Amino acid sequence: MHAEPVTRGIRKAAPRPDLYEVSHLADPWQAMTAELKPPISHQDAFLEAYRCLLCGGPLTPAPCILACPAEVDVPSFIGAISVGEPTEAAEIILSANPLGGTCARVCPTEELCEGACVLNSTRQRPVDIGRLERYAMDHAFNEGDLLVPPKPAHNGKKVAVIGAGPAGMTGAFELARLGYKVTLIDSRPATGGLVRSAIAPYRQLRDPLDQETARLWELGVEFRLDTTVDGELLKELEAACDAILLAVGMGKDATTGCKGGNLDGVLASLPFIEKIKSADLPSVGDRVAVIGGGNTAMDVARQSVRLGAKEVTVLYRRSLDEMPAYAVEYEEAIEEGVRFAWLTSPLQYHGNGRVSAIQCSRMELGEEDSSGRRKALPVDGSDFLLEVDTVIEAVGQTPRADFLAIIPGIEIQSGLIVVDPETGATSNPLYFAAGDALGGTTVVEAVRMGKVAALGINANLSE
Repeated sequence: MHAEPVTRGIRKAAPRPDLYEVSHLADPWQAMTAELKPPISHQDAFLEAYRCLLCGGPLTPAPCILACPAEVDVPSFIGAISVGEPTEAAEIILSANPLGGTCARVCPTEELCEGACVLNSTRQRPVDIGRLERYAMDHAFNEGDLLVPPKPAHNGKKVAVIGAGPAGMTGAFELARLGYKVTLIDSRPATGGLVRSAIAPYRQLRDPLDQETARLWELGVEFRLDTTVDGELLKELEAACDAILLAVGMGKDATTGCKGGNLDGVLASLPFIEKIKSADLPSVGDRVAVIGGGNTAMDVARQSVRLGAKEVTVLYRRSLDEMPAYAVEYEEAIEEGVRFAWLTSPLQYHGNGRVSAIQCSRMELGEEDSSGRRKALPVDGSDFLLEVDTVIEAVGQTPRADFLAIIPGIEIQSGLIVVDPETGATSNPLYFAAGDALGGTTVVEAVRMGKVAALGINANLSE
């Protein structure tokens, strides 16, 4: 199976380390943690900032602002860098995005702000907005300046935020600076959600989550970590709080349901990434198959290359045109040596105790399904075996059905919480919601939803 040629071109933002060389470093941990978007020097930041046209204005916002879900004022923070004021730049970023340091590392900037940069229309590469954002945030945090706004007077109202991922952290921050007494609750021992546990370490290992968490602490947010919210605790929160923000994300990995899924060497994507981030590097052997076509599938494929696999193949049941992964993720995976088997679906895993082969079927595309993509239909008589040492399933996550079932009056559709998109309000007037449990896809989108829900709560409680 050979990778097909790249058909969706992009303009790379700025020179980076050679991806093939980085992904094939002799030390697997060094390969795992070698950043895709490393920091830039003071001089390079100044020169890059000087390229920005500082376009837009009060009546016509710059395209990069419109493309940013968090609505960061990109020209203003880049302008501050260009005149030697990185701390001011960081203040501008944080005023719109409390997770500005994290988003600078993990945002798909090529698809968002950099993709909208007006320099693209002049056949120049876009301003490297993501790395300039990181430069400003690193400068402030490395100087020990958390840039916490003044702690406001308590307005006498309490809000519980369930879930300390990006949406929950953002919602808690916005509510705290509006004067609410906020309690942030999560079943994990640390904040950050999937950013801390399941975003590839070559994007972000841990920092600056701890600094972003410290800003919440300085604003007076109360933390209840290592705490599972059950029916009893939920009743206590309902009695004590004026509003509850649900930012619980999605549940465990979905599975393909293939027979043989219990064999050793058949792994789920999120525990696979979490194991790597804890520096417990798994052995994957020479031949790895990744099932799925999203951004997580690209991450686990590229991490498998870094773990030493000689042949990494992504199996996707549709074609490149239907694949949900971002173009840049696909193209960088190709650059690192990942192969793609299009119109290919797993049927069964074979092996004696450990997986050794996948029985696959060729697929063809039929009519569009409810998602708007053409249905993948098996081709009769096309089955074949693909020899493997490890299979990693990256086909999405399941809804938090058990938890959501204990919340009275919450409308659910297809496993997702239904909200008013303008306010985050659910069908239960006490509850608001944000983040992946609504169908979010990126960290910055979760930030946007957290802000929307916080402002929705404030408007509701201020009536």
